Amino acid sequence: MRTQAVEIVTKLSPWSVDETVSRLSAVVAARGMKLFAIVDHSGEAEAAGLELRNTKLVIFGSPQAGTPVMQAAPIAALDLPLKVLVWADGHETKLSYTAPEELAARYGLSDGLADRLAGIHAVTDTVIDR
Repeated sequence: MRTQAVEIVTKLSPWSVDETVSRLSAVVAARGMKLFAIVDHSGEAEAAGLELRNTKLVIFGSPQAGTPVMQAAPIAALDLPLKVLVWADGHETKLSYTAPEELAARYGLSDGLADRLAGIHAVTDTVIDR
């Protein structure tokens, strides 16, 4: 059994959840990608009378990058567009996402196709860079 550390990348953000989501949205737009949705898990929990730490899922991508991946491995659509979870963990804000290397292995992608997913590392690094 593989460990979560291999499959999931988690980075610390120096900003709040909301500011981190705002920065991520701006980086996505600046790189010409599409922001498909922001799922406010904590807001939906609150609307249902439940409590959940501040948790938002940002769904984004590029048809130019993702379409060839799905053409080669249609089931990869389960993990595309890319997703970054921004969440509060005590007094820290974290960003978590499935490692693109994990996705490449999961779907048996060639190196060229795997490279299309690797940009998520640079996107998230830009978000948390002071």
